Amino acid sequence: MSANMTPRLAGEAPAGISPEEWQARVDLAACYQLIDLYDMTDLSSNHISVRVPGPEDHFLLNPLGIMYDQITASSLIKVDVNGNVISGETRQMNYAGFVIHSAVHMAQRELVCVLHTHTRAVNAIAALKAGLLPLTQKACSIMNFLRYHDWEGPSLHIDERERLINDIGPGGRCVILRNHGSLTLGQSVAEAFVWAQRLETACRYQVDALSCAAAGYALQMPSEAMIKRAADIGSKVYVPGGFMETGTLEWASLLRKLERERGTSYRT
Repeated sequence: MSANMTPRLAGEAPAGISPEEWQARVDLAACYQLIDLYDMTDLSSNHISVRVPGPEDHFLLNPLGIMYDQITASSLIKVDVNGNVISGETRQMNYAGFVIHSAVHMAQRELVCVLHTHTRAVNAIAALKAGLLPLTQKACSIMNFLRYHDWEGPSLHIDERERLINDIGPGGRCVILRNHGSLTLGQSVAEAFVWAQRLETACRYQVDALSCAAAGYALQMPSEAMIKRAADIGSKVYVPGGFMETGTLEWASLLRKLERERGTSYRT
């Protein structure tokens, strides 16, 4: 583990919660706060989940109705893969969040964090048949990690799980949910957050570029060779062990930024 990935001190775990679960809670609470800080929220409608370390199939979610800037480590609810609330208020369980997240947690156990957003830019791209275009270096660099899943209405049906997992497939890290939003996935909270920020940035760039094109400016499309080159480089540097392994370089700095901006209450 590099110096940049030295774990943050989460503080003493409350009674009944293991130190490992408490650290997961603190990291997840930080992620909620960062999503809000980077303007990627939709009130409290979205969800970020993390698998609780240990043999049980439990994961943590935000309580329904609580804004992201109010999420703390102790406010998260814990559920099992059947949607049963293990700790927290049962009435604050978001069933749609359970369907989407449990699909990934059950199928790919190494992906411990699933992050779902409804941002303005991502939804603009999700509403386009062409999806994310290879207009920028940012977009090209994530193309080999990008997947699509067709909208099936609000995610309330268990049988959607299998189709979602098939669409993600091996190696998927960014998923555009057509006409809906996005998912990003990670082997850590840090990885899922950085993928979300990359996807969001690429979508914002495309919306801006298409707005200029609508005003009469011609788009400059990269060549197929350059698109492939950028995508192949992304595939090498963003993966575990790569030069820019996703999340490993950024997370400690992101936490420092969060604490400068908002203090340390997320760790309570």
